[in-house]
Amino acid sequence: MAAGALENPDLAPVPPERRTWRAGSFAALWISMSACVPTYMLASSLVGVGMDWRQAILTIFLGNAIVLAPILLNAHAGARYGIPFPVLCRASFGTRGANIPALLRALVACGWFGIQCWIGGDALHKILAIFLPSLASGGAATAFGITLSQFACFMAFWCVNMWVVYMGIDSIRLLLNIKAPLLIALGLVFLWWAHHAAGGFGPMLSQPSAFAPGQPKAGQFMRYFVPGLTGMVGFWATLSLNIPDFSRYAASQRDQVTGQALGLPLAMAFYSFIGVAVTSATPVIFGRTIWDPLEVLVQFRNPAVLVSAMTALIIATLATNIAANVVSPANDFAHLAPRRISFRIGGLITGIIGIVIMPWKLLADPSGYIFTWLVGYSALLGPIGGIMIADYFVLRRMVLDVPALYDPRGRYRYTGGWSLAAIAALVVAILPNLPGFLAQVGWVDPARVPAFLLAVYGFAWFVGFTIAFVAYLVFRKLSPKA
Repeated sequence: MAAGALENPDLAPVPPERRTWRAGSFAALWISMSACVPTYMLASSLVGVGMDWRQAILTIFLGNAIVLAPILLNAHAGARYGIPFPVLCRASFGTRGANIPALLRALVACGWFGIQCWIGGDALHKILAIFLPSLASGGAATAFGITLSQFACFMAFWCVNMWVVYMGIDSIRLLLNIKAPLLIALGLVFLWWAHHAAGGFGPMLSQPSAFAPGQPKAGQFMRYFVPGLTGMVGFWATLSLNIPDFSRYAASQRDQVTGQALGLPLAMAFYSFIGVAVTSATPVIFGRTIWDPLEVLVQFRNPAVLVSAMTALIIATLATNIAANVVSPANDFAHLAPRRISFRIGGLITGIIGIVIMPWKLLADPSGYIFTWLVGYSALLGPIGGIMIADYFVLRRMVLDVPALYDPRGRYRYTGGWSLAAIAALVVAILPNLPGFLAQVGWVDPARVPAFLLAVYGFAWFVGFTIAFVAYLVFRKLSPKA
C-alpha cells in the first residue's frame, strides 16, 4: 500500500483555522437532524404497538440519555485531532481493517437514505394525487410491492438528492438553514390541529395503554419496552459512531459537549412529543391509530393546506437526508479507495444501495420499523462503538499518533493492516444477537430458537456493546500487536 493511499482531502485532519463550530452550531445540527419524519415515526410507532403517551415519552427519553454517552465519547477524538470516523477506526481496527466498521456504518446509512427518499417520494405522490385523483386509487403493484407511480415519485425525489450531492457541501448547508424552522413550524401546526380536532389534550392523551389490565396486551409491557428502548438507542447508534465527522470542526471540546448535550435531548423530546400526541389523537379523531404522518396529512381536505404541508415536508426531508445519510457514507466509501472515490462518487454509491434495499418494506408497519430495522442494525453498530471507546479511552488514554493513522507501515498496521483483536471482538459480540435477528426476519422458525437468545436480541445494542468492549481489551492484552 503506497504512502498516499490512506489519505485524500476529505479524510485529512481539519486544520485549526477551520475548526470554527461553536456550541450553537452543534445544537443547531441536532435540532435540524431531530426534526424529521423518522423521529415522529419513532415516537408514533411506540404508540402504534400499544404504549400510552407517558410510556412512549419515557422510553424515548431513556434511549436518548443512554445514546448521548457514546456520542460525546466518540466525538472527543474528532474534536481533539480533527479526524473523521473512518480514520479514527484505524487506531482499533487497523489501516485496512477500518474498512469493516466504515462499511457497516455506511450500509446502515444507505438504508436510512432509502427510507428518507421513500418518505419524500411518498409526499410527492400524495401531492400529485390531489391533482390526479387516479393516483390515489393505487393500481396494480409492481414486483417490488409498490405501484409504478409510487416508484416514479420515489425515483424523482432520489434524483433531487443526487443533484444536491453533486452540487456539494454549500448546498447542503443552505438546505439545513431552511429545513429546521420549516419542519418545526409544520410540527407545531400539526400539534395545534390535533389539539383542536380531538377536543383538547385531555382526550388525545387519555388513550389507555394496551398493556394495562383488561387491555389487549395486558402484562406484556416489558416485552415491547426492552426492544423499544434498544430501538431508541439504535436510532442514533449511527451518529454515535460517525460523530467525529462533525466534531472534527469543533472550536473546543466544551463547545461540542455543551451543544450536543443541549441539542439532542431537547430536540428529540420536543419532536417526539408531537409524534406521540398526534398519534394518540388519531383514535379520537378517526377511530383508529395512524402512526404514519403522511397518512394523517392526507386527511386534510383543503388542497392548499395539504400541498403546503407536503412541500415543507419534502424540503425538510431532503435536508435531513443529505446531512445525516450522505456525508458519512460518502466518507466511508471514499475510505475504501481514497484515490478513486470522491465525496460525489461515494454519495452516488449511497444512493444506489438506498434503492436496492427497498425502504418501503421497512416502513410497512411499526413493529418492523422498530424490531427489524432499528434493533437489527444496532446489533452491528453497538459492538463497533464498544471497540472504539475501549481502544481510545481505556487502552490509549485519549492519545493518538495522527501521522501513523495515515501511514500504511505505521503502528496501526497490526497484521498486514488488519487488527485481528478488533475483528475477533466484533464477531464474538455479534454472534449472540444473530439467532434472534434471524427469527425476527423469518429466516429461522422462532420456535427453534432458545427463549434466552430471543430475549438477548431485545437488548441487541447493549449486549453487543458490552461484549465487544470487554473482549477487545482482553484480546488486545493477549496479543498487543495482532
